Formats: sequence, structure tokens, C-alpha cells
Amino acid sequence: MDSLDRDVARLWRVNRTIHELVRDRGYIVADSELETSLDEFREQVTGGSGAIDRNRLHFFTRLTNDDSQKIFVYFSDERNVGVMTMRKFLQQLEDKEIQKGIIIYQDKMTASAHKVIDAMRTQFDLEDFHETALLVNITHHHLVPRHDVLTDEEKKALLERYRLKETQLPRIQVSDPVARYYGMKRGQVCKITRPSETSGRYCSYRICLG
Repeated sequence: MDSLDRDVARLWRVNRTIHELVRDRGYIVADSELETSLDEFREQVTGGSGAIDRNRLHFFTRLTNDDSQKIFVYFSDERNVGVMTMRKFLQQLEDKEIQKGIIIYQDKMTASAHKVIDAMRTQFDLEDFHETALLVNITHHHLVPRHDVLTDEEKKALLERYRLKETQLPRIQVSDPVARYYGMKRGQVCKITRPSETSGRYCSYRICLG
């Protein structure tokens, strides 16, 4: 296997995981996107040429229950993401009138690029993922229990049912890989379901904190 084949195979896994991530957050993703074969993906990403073009992988979609809520996924063609790359990313979001965006990068993001994300938080909901973080879908690992992010109404009902304050819930950090996978924000609560030898399953809850 030459270097191009290795890079294509790696990117194929990344592309599949990001589509699974978006689907698991409630966005529309066609089954065909998850079932793309390696050969089909190679043709898609190279166009039959001898080089990878990540610009062919950008995509956007909408929530299954709210057409107005969209997300745009941007694959950086530059190995290192700087201010110029972020400007191109933001321009795409503005052109498509989308507030939520994910940028996927190959090597690193500069401090200036991270400052752009921080500066634009009032206008956009931006996330970044290194390609290596998406090589494997961590939620498919047998040691990772099922996580379900509660709606605001479900969170309120949970706290009222058990007469709890938010501060009494166990925590999950916003930087936790599973919290990042589901795009959890500060104050959101996730339900964690684990198998139990006595009751069949056991549920616990964690609140996301920065």
C-alpha cells in the first residue's frame, strides 16, 4: 500500500466517523454516506487524480426535527489551520447562513486560530477536531456505555423528580471525548446507561462543566 492509499484509507475512516457523529446528534445523514466503500470514497476524494482534495468532503445538513437548525462540516485542506483558513471556514458559514460549524484539521491549529473561535462564539457555535480523534468512533467501544443528552425539559424533570440541585450531580468535563462527540455544552446533562447483572441496566446522570 503506497502513501496515497494509506492517506485515503485513513481519511475514509475519519469521514465515516464525522457522519456518525453528526447523525448521533440528531442531524439527517443518509445511510449511503455511512456505507460508502473505500473504492467509492477514493474516487470521491481524488476525482480519479493522484491527490486528495479535502474540499470534496465538506457537507452540511439539518436537524431531523427542525429544518432551521443546520450544521456545516469543513475539512481543512491546509495541514496547519491559521487565521486565513478560519476566515475561509467562516465565509462558508456566512454564505450558507449556518451558525453551527465543525472544522477538521490534519496537524495543528495555531493559537491565533483558536482565538478566532473564541472571538466568534457570540455569532457562531464552532468546534474543531483533529483527524486522529475521528479515526475511531469512541462510542462504539465496548467499554463506553450509552450516553443520551437530555433536553432542557428532561433535565428539569430529572432535577424535580429527585429534588436535586445541579451542583449535586456528578460531572462530565466539556473536554471529555464523549462530551465532545455529542457536542455537549456547559449545563447540559447526559444520561449514562450501563449493563447491570442484577437489574439488567443501571442509569446515572452527569452534568457538563467546563
